[in-house]
Amino acid sequence: MASVALPHKLTTIETKRIMSVLDEAIRKVELVTLLSAMVDNQEALEGVLGEATEKAVRDHGDLCRTLLDSISDLDAKERQLQEMGGLEDGRSVRDLLCSEEERREDILPLMQQIKDSTRNTLRLLLSHPQASRLLQMPALGRSPQAQWFVDSLVELRSFLLEKLLTTPPEARDKALFIQDISRRNKRNQDIVEALENELAGSIKNRDAEVEKENFVIQELKNHLHQVHKFSESSLVRTKQEAKKQQKADFRASKARKAKIQQEILLLQTQYHNLVMENREQEQALRKKKYKVETEIENWIQKYDMEMSEKQAELEELGAIHREEKVQLEELKQKRDVLAEEYSQIRAEREISSKKRLEAEEQLALMVRAATLIQAMWKGYLVRSMLKSKKKKRGKGKAKDKSAKEKAKGKEKAKGRK
Repeated sequence: MASVALPHKLTTIETKRIMSVLDEAIRKVELVTLLSAMVDNQEALEGVLGEATEKAVRDHGDLCRTLLDSISDLDAKERQLQEMGGLEDGRSVRDLLCSEEERREDILPLMQQIKDSTRNTLRLLLSHPQASRLLQMPALGRSPQAQWFVDSLVELRSFLLEKLLTTPPEARDKALFIQDISRRNKRNQDIVEALENELAGSIKNRDAEVEKENFVIQELKNHLHQVHKFSESSLVRTKQEAKKQQKADFRASKARKAKIQQEILLLQTQYHNLVMENREQEQALRKKKYKVETEIENWIQKYDMEMSEKQAELEELGAIHREEKVQLEELKQKRDVLAEEYSQIRAEREISSKKRLEAEEQLALMVRAATLIQAMWKGYLVRSMLKSKKKKRGKGKAKDKSAKEKAKGKEKAKGRK
């Protein structure tokens, strides 16, 4: 069931007065909780609150410090009394108790003065127009307990405002809503109880399963213990067998050691014999080496002598070679001169042969040209004769024969020419 929306403003004078009284109380509490911070930050508040207010704040701070000093002295004396509780000097204890009682009596008027100072300072702050700025200054801060008290008052104001804004029909609706919530809560509680019972059964079943598993684990532990015992017995047997095997190996190693020592003695004898034999061979080889070295030195000396002779011959041949080389250079120069002359003669011969060939070619060309001219002339004569024959075809055969003979005679004459 949804709750009805509350009105935003109070309608009756009584409710307004109640809220105004609570707001005023919250504002006063906020200012009172800032007094300790104002005392500690007097430099930041200079020129803000006025001289009277600042003086009242300073006086209030002095009273608070005096009260704190008195309380600290009382605490110190109480600790001293606790320490001196087991001592025999009862007179000093009585003196301390008397002084403590006097101190307590002195604190009561001081506390009354602090109350009066608080009321006076609060009155001055409320009458000052700049007092509301103190609540917004970041330099001033409350203690956690004071802030919790202010927050509680603000929460109380919200709760009271909600109560005052609630009308009787809204209250009835709210009661019905709460009853509905209660029924739902009861139903949920029943469901929770059923689930808890089911959970208890599940836990019981789980415990039974755990007990079974514990039984199985115990059996496994017993089996493991038996296996451990069996492994220990097998380990003992293995150690015994290992000891027996070790003894047998030790005896066998002794026998092998004696045999090896005999072999070592035999090998040492063989080694000594080989050393003596190798020494004799080394002596013979040393003699042979000395002989070979002597022969090599003789050969080297002979080689040096022959090489010196060859070097002398080589120098003589070098001198002869240089002389012949000079002669060769002279012959090369002469050959170059002759080669140049031969090339000139050959060039002249080539020129004359070219001229002769050109003359022969020109003569052949002229002969060919004459032959062609003669052939063309003969052709011309034949054509002219054929033309004349066509004109004189009506004449007798005698004339034709005489003309042919004349023509043949002319051709023969030309051929002779």
